Amino acid sequence: MKNLVYFDLETQNLFEDVGGERSPATIAKLKLSIGVTYSTQEKAYGIWHEGTVDAMIRQLMRADLVVGHNLLGFDYHVLAPYTTLDFSQIPTLDTWEDLFRLRNARVSLDSLAKATLGVSKIAAGTDAVRWWREGSEESLLRIAEYCCYDVKVCRLLHEHGRRAGRVMYTDRYGRKVSVDVKW
Repeated sequence: MKNLVYFDLETQNLFEDVGGERSPATIAKLKLSIGVTYSTQEKAYGIWHEGTVDAMIRQLMRADLVVGHNLLGFDYHVLAPYTTLDFSQIPTLDTWEDLFRLRNARVSLDSLAKATLGVSKIAAGTDAVRWWREGSEESLLRIAEYCCYDVKVCRLLHEHGRRAGRVMYTDRYGRKVSVDVKW
């Protein structure tokens, strides 16, 4: 059985805290707050932080396929300062990149989740940074819960795309758009 690992992370900082520019070098300055993985082989979630980031990266490197939304343009750049490993060597399905390639549209996970699955995200990345800054154990648990939910949504979206061969999103004009995918 193949080991698919679904992955998402949240950061300690916002772009405005690290210079504002959205380049790989700036993204690397955002720093990991919490990362979450779900392994289909283990049928379990992993919740990671800076102290356990090496183990998380090892799990990603061992996966047959890592699936996430905007991994190539964001998450892997956040992780880059924590390792010398080359993330381009990880077999990755980036749903954001795939939809951009297919439709030339920047589609949020929330838009995909609402149109395809009928569910919404429970928070935003800016909420996670605010919770990080609060620093309480309860706040860290909120980040982990939010990130786990995003990973679950991404997993359900990927499974739907594999099964149905298509996903949907709502475009900027409020129209539902169907996209054929080969996931």
